[in-house]
Amino acid sequence: MKYLHTMVRVRDLDASLRFYCEGLGLHEVRRKEVPEGKYTLVFLSAPDSPEAELELTWNWDSQEDYGSARNFGHLAFRVEDIYVTCARLQAMGCTIHRPPRDGHMAFVRSPDLISIELLQEGHLPPREPWASMPNTGSW
Repeated sequence: MKYLHTMVRVRDLDASLRFYCEGLGLHEVRRKEVPEGKYTLVFLSAPDSPEAELELTWNWDSQEDYGSARNFGHLAFRVEDIYVTCARLQAMGCTIHRPPRDGHMAFVRSPDLISIELLQEGHLPPREPWASMPNTGSW
């Protein structure tokens, strides 16, 4: 058996690609436009694990409410520097819901409210402003 990918439905493909690619550093692997089905599939992967993919599914005409996405759980990514990653996401307008106070773990949400866990490779010493930043909302 081989793990292939996780699929998440997205409301705004451009916003999602900005979050996952510019914000988190994933790379687009391939894209499939299906005009007859009115949807687009975009497969992304992380540089250190290209075999494990994230599939973004964008239904062109869908008005479906995907809810708060709490039933999904979360996606987890190991990052080289959690402080740099969180600062980049914050500069893009993302809320850091669970700041990396411990230098190891943080949570953010994608534009479609998918909870994203960021885990530091190893541990970094606590650093401000993160160390004293409170949790915000839910993740």
